[in-house]
Amino acid sequence: MSNRRAIAISGKSGCGNTTVSSLVAGELSFTMINYTFRTLAKDLGLTFEQLCRRAEEDDSYDRMLDQRQVELASAQDCVLGSRLAIWLLEDADLKVYLYASQETRAQRIMNREGSTLEEKLQETIERDRRDTERYKRIYGIDTREYQFADLLIDTDVCDQYEAARRIVEAFKEKLLSLVPGS
Repeated sequence: MSNRRAIAISGKSGCGNTTVSSLVAGELSFTMINYTFRTLAKDLGLTFEQLCRRAEEDDSYDRMLDQRQVELASAQDCVLGSRLAIWLLEDADLKVYLYASQETRAQRIMNREGSTLEEKLQETIERDRRDTERYKRIYGIDTREYQFADLLIDTDVCDQYEAARRIVEAFKEKLLSLVPGS
């Protein structure tokens, strides 16, 4: 049994995973693990789009990414922010799922990457469809079934600071509940 503490945060693109994970990790002085397809693409010398296309044909890219995340998370107090964190980091002390409407997510992605809202909305819808199909095929995971998480946060109505505050508070409460006599 490991003494390390871990928080797993999942959600679709544009829900605030990276920002919220970073805030939580900073508040708790934990390592933030945000090893994503973008990171893997860079490590492999590919564009993000090239890696995504390859991953649709070759499941080894997903397995490589997910295995690396779990390896990094196993050795240290951490916050793991990824699409599948709450499913793959089975021994996480707290599992959090962030969600938001497709429109809100597309707006955030547009603000981050540029382009038009309509284009980002269509890309977001298509990416959600492809990701859902891929995760079901590879792992048998339906990312639309996340209600088992310890904490669900609607980031349509909750900004990144409030989401981070709620996560840190829930984590501390959970740790206190494990202390005998508390």
